[in-house]
Amino acid sequence: MSETTQRDGFKSKWGFVLACIGSAVGMGNIWRFPYMVSAWGGMTFLLPYFLFVILIASTGVIEEMALGRAAGAGPIGAFGKCTQLHNGNKKLGESIGAIPVLGSLALAIGYTVVVGWIFKYTFLAFSGKLAAMGQDMDQIGGMFGNTAISWGNNLWIMIAIVVSLTIMALGVAGGIEKANKIMMPTLFTLFVGLGIYIFTLHGSHEGYKYIFTLNPAGLADPKVWIFAFGQAFFSLSIAGNGTVIYGSYLSKSENVITAARNVAIFDTIAALLAALVIIPAMAVGGAELSSGGPGLMFIYLINVFNGMPGGTIVGIIFYVCVLFAGISSLINLYEAPVATLQERFGMKRLQAVGAIAVVGCGVALCIQGIVSGWMDAVSIYVCPLGAMLAGIMFFYVAGDKFALDSVNEGANKLIGSWFMSLGKFLFVPLAFIALVTGAMFGGIG
Repeated sequence: MSETTQRDGFKSKWGFVLACIGSAVGMGNIWRFPYMVSAWGGMTFLLPYFLFVILIASTGVIEEMALGRAAGAGPIGAFGKCTQLHNGNKKLGESIGAIPVLGSLALAIGYTVVVGWIFKYTFLAFSGKLAAMGQDMDQIGGMFGNTAISWGNNLWIMIAIVVSLTIMALGVAGGIEKANKIMMPTLFTLFVGLGIYIFTLHGSHEGYKYIFTLNPAGLADPKVWIFAFGQAFFSLSIAGNGTVIYGSYLSKSENVITAARNVAIFDTIAALLAALVIIPAMAVGGAELSSGGPGLMFIYLINVFNGMPGGTIVGIIFYVCVLFAGISSLINLYEAPVATLQERFGMKRLQAVGAIAVVGCGVALCIQGIVSGWMDAVSIYVCPLGAMLAGIMFFYVAGDKFALDSVNEGANKLIGSWFMSLGKFLFVPLAFIALVTGAMFGGIG
């Protein structure tokens, strides 16, 4: 038995759920979801978004958790098990499984650059340098411009790598689980506190009014549904890698159906909290939420925070929340490559983490000037491809008995054959649509 199958795994149900929530709660929730809500009509966007979250969580999230747990391995071992069950040839599945692993590594490298930005801005918030820029947009924009260029943020990228992979080196239970048990409750608590404070400020009601306004005619616009689907798909971290690898650490006695539901609920709450902070804050500052992506978080919101009462404290709390969201997602993205080195090459965990740290840091430093294009390419094409491949392996290749047994293991109430129909004829086609239409909704940026 390899070291990977002997690894400690998650020690509690909520430790696993919080780690999965941490993997799902990321930049898509914070710098893209509020912009999507604003751009596409508040509740007019939210209704189809909620629908797609339910559909994807009840198929894709359950499937990836169950697949990883049944195989006791990451994507390579899990895909290999599926093809072995189908025709006795596990090598084919293992070869295909390399795609989501490489995708996870590529996205992790791009994410490392972004988390490096977040570390820098968290430091600047605590030191008072963000507040000192006031509402001088030339200074604020110049700061980010000098950060997000080739070789512009080397120190903070290395800090991001060291912090994230130190957590991983401590193991699944001792590092990843413990870190998420601290970061996720703290993130939600701080976001709630921010939301309450923003609520008390003059002008914030315009933001709430917009969020909860429904335009029935807007629901007839196909683009609303396409963007809502894209946001839900990427927000739930379905890519055939991170959820599969975390599922492989889950006890056979745990209920993946309940776990998937909890992940979907709390990921959606995190996105809503971000929207309930950012959109009313922009209303308080008299600003229009006309930009998503890094510009929202590192330029426009700084201007807004610096113009509101208590803006210095608001900025500190906000960037701590963003930092926890970034770290929790980053360690999930790096976990599949780390586990692969353990599974395929027999490396000790510390050796695997060290090897990935060298590769991740080296490439991240080199791509700073092109990170936006890098992340869009991976999230638009490689992530939905990984999700589609995992769905095909689970719902079509491994067989109905394996799939249903894997999902129902540890469940209080068994899922019936309807789950297979939903997966085959809804989730897999949705993953294909995500792959084909990805450029329309621009990945995670």
